[in-house]
Amino acid sequence: MKGLIVVNAYAPTTDTRQVVRMREELLKLGVTTDAVLNDMFFARVLSGEIADFSRGYDFCLYLDKDKYASRALSKYIRLFNSADAIERCDDKMTTHLLLDGSGIPMPDTVAGLLCYDKTAEIKDESVNKIADALGLPVVVKQAYGSMGTGVFKADTAEQLKSLMERFKCEPHLFQRYIASSKGRDLRVIVVGGKVLGGIQRRSNNDFRSNIGLGGSAKKADVPDEVKSYALTAAKVLGLDYCGIDFLYGEKFLLCEVNSNAFFDAFEHATEINVAAAYARHIVQTIDKERKR
Repeated sequence: MKGLIVVNAYAPTTDTRQVVRMREELLKLGVTTDAVLNDMFFARVLSGEIADFSRGYDFCLYLDKDKYASRALSKYIRLFNSADAIERCDDKMTTHLLLDGSGIPMPDTVAGLLCYDKTAEIKDESVNKIADALGLPVVVKQAYGSMGTGVFKADTAEQLKSLMERFKCEPHLFQRYIASSKGRDLRVIVVGGKVLGGIQRRSNNDFRSNIGLGGSAKKADVPDEVKSYALTAAKVLGLDYCGIDFLYGEKFLLCEVNSNAFFDAFEHATEINVAAAYARHIVQTIDKERKR
């Protein structure tokens, strides 16, 4: 069995920790891999057909969010995660809309208005509607973003209006601020329909808890209800692998679902071999699908 690993075109090298760990664990299962930057222009429609880059590979571990490349590759080869699943998670507002009715508690969330004219003015009435619906402070997020980038807190109506002006021409959302979870959350990893464990991410300097922003991680117990929420979310969104972030409130609240969650800090904090679990899931899935 041979796999293709695709990472972002502008990553400094294919030998990131995530790629190295997955290649190590797949090789232990007898699976060789080629790791490539997504700079091969996979999304090519030539003479009315999507170009096929899958020859010689049994699967693709897709560690990017380029929806055009993933959509093109998925015509010919099994992706982990699928193109659909990646798109469902990459757009944070879409994630919340798709989890509607699932029974998973989530912070109150409102999609931002999308403007097509940079000169248009944000109305005070629009600012007041968000403040009335979600209160202040309120979290303002770009719909696309990772590692805590594009996430801001507006403490006043003036700050809220400024952020609405800043993001008016791109997808964004507003979310109720959960003060009891300031600077901390519970990250849960799910692989192949199983919860591997959890870590508490914490920051002493920021309301965001992301490791990439200086936060720390320690092993944390995952309550049964959170396990249930995590498994439901992964199933609804169609994910083989994900990291799901829960906020601490009167009850745990699902904040975000990450289809390409980094697991280095998780492995160090928990001593759980995430890469091995993911590698096994990939190989077992391909074997099962071949037998159909």
